[in-house]
Amino acid sequence: MAYKAEIPYGAYWSTPFARWQGALSNLNSVEFAAHVTKKELARRNIPGEAIDHGVLGISVPQKHSFYGMPWLAGLAGLDQVAGPTVMQACATGARVLLTGAQEIESGLSNVSLTVTCDRTSNGPHIYYPNPRGPGGTGSHEDWVMDNFNCDPLGRHAMVRTAENVAHKHQITSAEQHEVVLKREAQYRDALADDHAFQKRYMSLPFEVPDPAFRKTAATMPGDEGINFSTAEGLGKLKPVIEGGSVTFGGQTHPADGNAAIVLASPERAKELSRDGQVRIRLHGFGAARAALAYMPEAPIPAAKRALDEAGKKVGDMTAIKTHNPFAVNDILFSRQTGVAVDKFNNYGCSLVWGHPQAPMGTRAIIELIEELALCGGGFGLFTGCAAGDTAMAVVLEVTDR
Repeated sequence: MAYKAEIPYGAYWSTPFARWQGALSNLNSVEFAAHVTKKELARRNIPGEAIDHGVLGISVPQKHSFYGMPWLAGLAGLDQVAGPTVMQACATGARVLLTGAQEIESGLSNVSLTVTCDRTSNGPHIYYPNPRGPGGTGSHEDWVMDNFNCDPLGRHAMVRTAENVAHKHQITSAEQHEVVLKREAQYRDALADDHAFQKRYMSLPFEVPDPAFRKTAATMPGDEGINFSTAEGLGKLKPVIEGGSVTFGGQTHPADGNAAIVLASPERAKELSRDGQVRIRLHGFGAARAALAYMPEAPIPAAKRALDEAGKKVGDMTAIKTHNPFAVNDILFSRQTGVAVDKFNNYGCSLVWGHPQAPMGTRAIIELIEELALCGGGFGLFTGCAAGDTAMAVVLEVTDR
């Protein structure tokens, strides 16, 4: 099917991502996203009054984030904009896009601003009262670390899900490390000619504001904290879990950042587009859930559902992007779809540029659009897993009018 909502060409952006405790670690992620939104709308000559709806995606609470999208919109000078706040861990980017598209599909909105932001650095420590605890003692959690390390259903860490899938499908450390080297090589293509690919959607060099958002505290030439590997270095790494196959080199790193996509009705999309002759249409969404503790399996059925809704097959895709917190994800996707590992995730992916949770899918979808534009158009697929052994996928098309 084709959704009514379209993405105006160029009406999207992402900050560089910074490894946690880096250049973005002391910025409230909602305030930071509002700061970036205001600047990027102005750069694209998108008038604030054109936007009549918004969706905020966030998975790590920040001070005042209870106020969600209306707070972000107000800080960005969009006083008329309201809308929900959505959280679906690493699938938040795709879920936020669907939420905005549904608003336009229903006729309740003409232009929806979908923003995703997160800061894994300096995650909140939360105290939960428990009058029935010993002496009335409550319980507590470190939001980021405790949830990385313990799924409450199975009491297992995230890395265990990758290890379970690697064991089930006989995926070796050597195979995983080959994928890491390939993904890093693809990412280097995005850095060529002074970050030419990334500058298609990212403002570089990027000015990092101080926590009061009054002055520039630092300048980032691009993503911060990327580690490039060697076959020899990866080969020396031991598995994170004794007896397993997943090493620290075969998985992504926590990070900070934000990204956004504007959605609009067809008429408004043409007006707001950087090139009115380019049309970006949404054709399918899919969601799925794998068995407990087998998270890297979930993107495959999610992709199938999105493709089915779009009336397409994986072979019809000109470009494919995945959220791959583990190299295991891409090996399994390749095996089960028949798409060679080196035929997807061109120009980068979350395995390399990091794991700021909500914005990952948004940035991947933006890069998918730009890759399709460079190819002269075609269909593209994004799919990726999320906490709770879930996944979401999107099929879109870049064409001309």
